[in-house]
Amino acid sequence: MTIEEVVTKYSPMLYRICVVMLGNEADAQDAVQDTICRYLECRKEFRDGEHEKAWLIKVAQNRCRDMRRFQMRHPQVAIDEITASYENPEYSQVLAELVALPLPVKAAVYLHYIEGYKTAEVSEILGISVNAVKKRLQRGRKLLRLRLEEE
Repeated sequence: MTIEEVVTKYSPMLYRICVVMLGNEADAQDAVQDTICRYLECRKEFRDGEHEKAWLIKVAQNRCRDMRRFQMRHPQVAIDEITASYENPEYSQVLAELVALPLPVKAAVYLHYIEGYKTAEVSEILGISVNAVKKRLQRGRKLLRLRLEEE
């Protein structure tokens, strides 16, 4: 069976299974895509169509379990929920600009200014030197200042 046939035949069923397990359409799409990718990588010989179907279902279920486990260990909050929690529009704007910063700078700024860690502690958390933390904080302040002055 070609990959196009496998996708056409099994992806709707896999998608439904993943939606039920994950409760989220976007995550379910990712899980189905990962399952198909593993199918491509594996390319093992199946006894028949039912064996192939069972293998795909098992891989999809395992992928969903992995994704759920990751979500439980690394909880995330949607940016809309965060900005909605601030009644002052100025805080929402600052928070939106903070999210738009480059990742290394954002991590340092967030840990230092939002979570209240000292530069030495941020250095340990991020695994970089204290001077690198100070430089990232300096860049972050500069970028935030420029972006907020534009608006």
